[in-house]
Amino acid sequence: MSQTKKDQRLRRARQTRVRIAKQLCADGGARLTVFRSNLHIYASVVSADGGRILASASTAEKEVRAQLGTAGRGANTAAAGLIGKRIAEKAKAAGIDKVAFDRSGFAYHGRVKALAEAAREAGLKF
Repeated sequence: MSQTKKDQRLRRARQTRVRIAKQLCADGGARLTVFRSNLHIYASVVSADGGRILASASTAEKEVRAQLGTAGRGANTAAAGLIGKRIAEKAKAAGIDKVAFDRSGFAYHGRVKALAEAAREAGLKF
């Protein structure tokens, strides 16, 4: 049976989440999840214990679209960097400074990499 690209990504995401769950059981903490669509990029800090969302940021937010300018495009690395910085600030405000990075099966390059690097530069540790 052949799998679609989405099925393959979700399989990779499940494998990653199992590994992250084992890691977080040892030291507690939260995970930074990333989802990218063709138009936007979303980031959330999720608690390890109950799966509650502690902080979130996306290019679909009104303030972010205003910062991105007239085009309001969220599908580029500049927008991903802005979201990385924003999620790091929100996480630190919620008292979280260390997270496990969950890229949801997406390859670590382009927008996902830009978001991760911006979050690290803003002080989030993973």
